[in-house]
Amino acid sequence: MEFIFFLTAAVKAGTCLLYATLGEIISEKVGHLNLGVEGMMQMGAVIGFIAGFTFGNPLLAVFFAALAGAVGALIYGLLTISLKANQVVTGLTLSIFGVGFAAFFGKNFVGKKVPEAITAFFAPVQVPVLGDIPAVGQIFFNQSIYVYFSYFLVIAIYIYLYKTKWGLNTRMVGENPVAADASGIPVDRYKYVNIALSGALCGLGGAFLSLVYISIYPVNVVSGRGWIAVALVIFAMWNPGKALLGAYFFGALDIASFWLQQYTLPVSIYFFTALPYLATVFVLIFTSMRKTRNKKEPAWLGKNYFKEDR
Repeated sequence: MEFIFFLTAAVKAGTCLLYATLGEIISEKVGHLNLGVEGMMQMGAVIGFIAGFTFGNPLLAVFFAALAGAVGALIYGLLTISLKANQVVTGLTLSIFGVGFAAFFGKNFVGKKVPEAITAFFAPVQVPVLGDIPAVGQIFFNQSIYVYFSYFLVIAIYIYLYKTKWGLNTRMVGENPVAADASGIPVDRYKYVNIALSGALCGLGGAFLSLVYISIYPVNVVSGRGWIAVALVIFAMWNPGKALLGAYFFGALDIASFWLQQYTLPVSIYFFTALPYLATVFVLIFTSMRKTRNKKEPAWLGKNYFKEDR
């Protein structure tokens, strides 16, 4: 039974990573390596918390969190799509900006608790029938509505990318924007829309931490999870379904780092805290070794498209 509780907690811990990883997948599918995930999550976390604390309305809090992430992503889009700035440098700058943004706007809210109306709205709810399935029901279907929405997003984004014309065009832009442009696809429009959507998902991931997972606003609430999400995209091979598995795996490591600290082991507690980040390094090495042709990153990932080069 204790193991069931552990897995239930792992799903909850991995949900913020799942939102951010899905967002980064969409951005990379359109050919943009946005390393600003950490910053966009920070922006979503602080703005979502402030909106929730001020209005006491969970839907408004979520809306403003997504909006904050989307605005951060659009700044990145403006610099890299229209002004052709270096994607890596711009993404890193966005991460630094987001951390500073959260520190500045969140300093008056550190230690404050989410209003009761929001805590109640995002409390775990058991899904009828599915929630009665032994073990599986407790782990996956006795969660917050915020977690259930992430399940829906995994399916919706998979259908969007692989079963719709918009998704096909998005992938074509990421693989070969020259051919896409020649085919009449508005390359820049696809990039802007997908990057804004990517930022909104990252903002939702950050807000999950401040509104649901912790509920009390701390300093640096995201705490490096944005970098893990970037690595998870490679682990998931740009597949939303595999992103779900990866997010829960790292969620389990996060929970394990706390769980193991209650035992007297001949290892420093800082080793357990570093477990998710050490695992990230090993995962990157492993996935790089087993990479095959059909599981590579989009061909134009990280490259700016100059229409004049056609």
